[in-house]
Amino acid sequence: MLAAVKACGPGAILSHMSAAMLWGFADMDEERAPEVTVVGDGARSHPGIRVHRTARIDGCDWRVWQAIPATTPARTMLDISATVDGKPLRSLVRRAQGTGSVGLRQLCEVVERLGPRKGSRRLALAIVGGPAPTRSVLEDIVLDLLLDAGFERPDINKPIVVGGRRVIPDFRWPDQHLIIEADSAAWHDGKAATEADAERQALLEAHGERVIRVTWRQALLTPEQTRRRIQAAGAPPAR
Repeated sequence: MLAAVKACGPGAILSHMSAAMLWGFADMDEERAPEVTVVGDGARSHPGIRVHRTARIDGCDWRVWQAIPATTPARTMLDISATVDGKPLRSLVRRAQGTGSVGLRQLCEVVERLGPRKGSRRLALAIVGGPAPTRSVLEDIVLDLLLDAGFERPDINKPIVVGGRRVIPDFRWPDQHLIIEADSAAWHDGKAATEADAERQALLEAHGERVIRVTWRQALLTPEQTRRRIQAAGAPPAR
């Protein structure tokens, strides 16, 4: 990434999906050509680098991260919105929030400040939809499953204190004391992780919470069965 920026000359910055990978809210893809933004039309094209040109880059729209000049997370999301739409865009907005690198305030600010441009309406619609921060792809899939099924929007990654211990459920309806955990293998494989999950679930259930675990297989291959299981557990319908 740094080599691509340097190849494009002074003032060039990493941008678009490459910047999203740098900030950690898009998966690394070594097969994808690095994307770099330059101001004006002076920089020449380079084999293996996708060069974007813009009339201006405000100082508040870029910063250096890991020695690489890159568009800020908010500006990155606006640039990506020019080519990504619908659920993929909503997923990226959620994951960007989940990393803690950007919030709705910053996303709204960049849309308002830069005004109408390609992608700004798409990002504005994603913001209006109220995307909440998720921490993994599976969490995002499970959240879509819950909302598409017509359930009330749950609290998402909101800490609670149970038995003197701080716990962060993936999804929770507080009035129903119902928790949905996205059981991703990335976080839940291995003996130690399994034991920690069992201990955490026992703690929650001992204090009146019900815990429903949803795996990749259940979310993707048997979504209707999973919806019925969650409904039977008492998930509230949207009002």
